[in-house]
Amino acid sequence: MADARSEILSRVRGALADRPSPAPVVRDYERTRVVDDPLGLLAERVADYQAVVHRVPTAELPARIGECLLARGASTVAVPADVPQPWRVPGVNWLPDEPPVPLTELDGVDGVLTGCAVAIAETGTIVLDAGAAQGRRMLSLVPDYHLCVVRAEQVAVSVPEALARLDPVRPLTFISGPSATSDIELDRVEGVHGPRTLEVLLVSA
Repeated sequence: MADARSEILSRVRGALADRPSPAPVVRDYERTRVVDDPLGLLAERVADYQAVVHRVPTAELPARIGECLLARGASTVAVPADVPQPWRVPGVNWLPDEPPVPLTELDGVDGVLTGCAVAIAETGTIVLDAGAAQGRRMLSLVPDYHLCVVRAEQVAVSVPEALARLDPVRPLTFISGPSATSDIELDRVEGVHGPRTLEVLLVSA
């Protein structure tokens, strides 16, 4: 397959050898924007996607995690192996993803708790890149309920600003609300490509 790819690309380059070089792509678009309340904008946009959002002081984060899981009735919850210990509140059967939890077992848990890499205020999008407290992609896509912690310093206002913080070679997962799709009749179906329920803890001092 690699040899075939190389052969095709070689022929393409040969066919284009006498063509003028393409014009440079203009990238003078606006990259950053200023808003009065980025956290408030993010909370509003995330809620627009039918997700649940809580504004939480840093000191109250563990207690709020426990409250959310209790209200959900989540007794067995998957977590990335490096999730901060204070997040693993008592009264929950925590299932660390180390060694990796098999798909069949992951499909049976009550939910997953993760952090994130960055959140985009203007679009209400949360991005995971398999970095700290995020785990592998399957961990956040298989369980039906996702409780995600977003710290204030992880919030970017615009998409270009957020992309500048991300490494494009990492496995990026963009989450804009609970997983949902619709057919040609626009009948909405949730939980097809990921969690049916997204709950976000937006943490600030």
